[in-house]
Amino acid sequence: MTRRSRAREVALQLLFQFDYNPGVPRAIIEQFSHERLADAALERFCLNLFDGTVAQGEPIDQQLARAAVNWRLERMALVDRNVLRLAAFELLFTEQPASAVINEAIELARRYGSKNSPGFVNGVLDEVRKRVEAEREAASQIS
Repeated sequence: MTRRSRAREVALQLLFQFDYNPGVPRAIIEQFSHERLADAALERFCLNLFDGTVAQGEPIDQQLARAAVNWRLERMALVDRNVLRLAAFELLFTEQPASAVINEAIELARRYGSKNSPGFVNGVLDEVRKRVEAEREAASQIS
């Protein structure tokens, strides 16, 4: 597992916890990240992923709801939903290559989800990727 993969894994754990208890104090979140990563750069990366995913929760959930045909977010397994949110944040709001983001998400789903999670995550994120690329293409044609 690469170092950034480990940081994504910790961000997923933080998102999972946040879903259960959104009132966790910031100091606890930072301590959790620090104890598991013990590297300032990785901690920043992890916390940026966590903070960005939480801050952009509404647009992320809207994108996921459109991409996950016949699935409401609240019906999704908690792990799958948070893997999708984390990856959707990276697809929508960072410059990370889509293929790398999706591959990382599939690995997280494989490690923490059910036997069907990797395929489900792949399908939903591929749809998000297609929509993001289409929107960016349309925006570049307008400019």
